[in-house]
Amino acid sequence: MSDESSRPNPLLSLPGAVPGDAPDGAVAAHYGAITAEQRRLVDGGTFVDLSHRDVVTISGPDRLTWLHSLTTQFLENLAPGIPTEVLLLSPQGRIEHGFSGIDDGETFWAHTEQGAGASLVEFLDRMKFFMQVEVSLVTEAWAVIGLPGLAWRIVPRETLPDLPAELGDPVGLWAWEALRIEAGVARVGLDTDEKTIPNEAGLLGVAVHLNKGCYRGQETVARVHTLGRPPRRLVRLLLDGSVDHLPPHGTDVMLDGVRVGFVGTAARHHELGPIALAMVKRSVDVGATLLADGVAASQEVLVDPDAGLHFRPVL
Repeated sequence: MSDESSRPNPLLSLPGAVPGDAPDGAVAAHYGAITAEQRRLVDGGTFVDLSHRDVVTISGPDRLTWLHSLTTQFLENLAPGIPTEVLLLSPQGRIEHGFSGIDDGETFWAHTEQGAGASLVEFLDRMKFFMQVEVSLVTEAWAVIGLPGLAWRIVPRETLPDLPAELGDPVGLWAWEALRIEAGVARVGLDTDEKTIPNEAGLLGVAVHLNKGCYRGQETVARVHTLGRPPRRLVRLLLDGSVDHLPPHGTDVMLDGVRVGFVGTAARHHELGPIALAMVKRSVDVGATLLADGVAASQEVLVDPDAGLHFRPVL
């Protein structure tokens, strides 16, 4: 796990900063104006502190061909400056690691959930064999920030105190999370679990390239994509706004007294109200009202129950 105590966060000392809940306690949830902060993030002229995320570098002349062979993404000819989403799967096709990355022509820069960087580096180091690559965990020196449009940038950690002068006053992570959930973007490790395959989380065509050679777990991804009907599906929940709390991560999603899934992440959106991402069984009727921690929730489909090559949704 990353050692948060060794790297104090200067952005948490700004006026109004309120630390987030686990696993985001090392950054500000908000700076005292929750709704206004979301609107500022939509309009621009601000940034989000994501400096608790782990940063990993992969350098060396073989880095892109090597990553291409290991991961779900087409990275062999990745041009510098193009951000991408990447997964590493188990032999059974389940998501083991997820990271965002960008190449600068010499180094591939990746960021992942807090605490996930060390295990990612350990896995990649085991797979190096005779390839000319070097993998490093560099979170102590580099930090992630979020930008409008759910964009991101990796910056030297020492420059964090100077960012408000350059980018405008920051907004809290709650603003970022609300817009991410609105966009239906799954947070690997929170909106997914140890059984999740990419087909269930809406990651085909996003973090999974469907026209590349073999990689670990490809057989499962391809089979489910060909036959359709993934076992579960990611859904956005529109929660009853009259309730004063959000369902915590891991809360059971219930239908008629039966557990049909779990809540991943939840937030209060400045227009939609309380929303969440949940993973539910494919068989759940898309029109059914669900319960999460006693809160009624309607569904917005993110992954169609019949998703696959055989099926084309009616537009």
